[in-house]
Amino acid sequence: MSQQNHPSRSLRLLASTAACTGVLALLAAPTSLAAKTFSLNESGSLRLSSKQGFTLNEQGPASGTVSGTLYVHLKIVSSTRVTAEISLYPHGGSITCSGSAGYKREGSIAKFSGALSIDRGTGSYAKAHGAGLSFSGTIQRSNDAIVVHVGGTASD
Repeated sequence: MSQQNHPSRSLRLLASTAACTGVLALLAAPTSLAAKTFSLNESGSLRLSSKQGFTLNEQGPASGTVSGTLYVHLKIVSSTRVTAEISLYPHGGSITCSGSAGYKREGSIAKFSGALSIDRGTGSYAKAHGAGLSFSGTIQRSNDAIVVHVGGTASD
């Protein structure tokens, strides 16, 4: 028999090719684990800590699914829009979000409702991300106190 038709050589070549294909498949396989999702359903009655022009800086306890201290920087950018940076400090880390909302004055209160995205997290929430979270609330115009609700699903 010639060398190119020898059965043991063909089997070795086939086995070697299969082994290389298997190694390449393992190298190409994703190595990350599936993201864990968690719900945010936080509410807080906040008090004004400072006011700078049209920006209200508020803080207070939040209760809900991850609970902690809640800080809101709400900026009135027009007669119909607000922007917000919201930071939540639950046990073990923090979650910071930003977004914008519609804004409407109604007598002694003003209402806002819009969407947030998670910008960053720390500690247990270092890999937190999410978009399309909702936030809404009211501003008591006499003392600028805010009642706020943040909700949605995030991943880490």
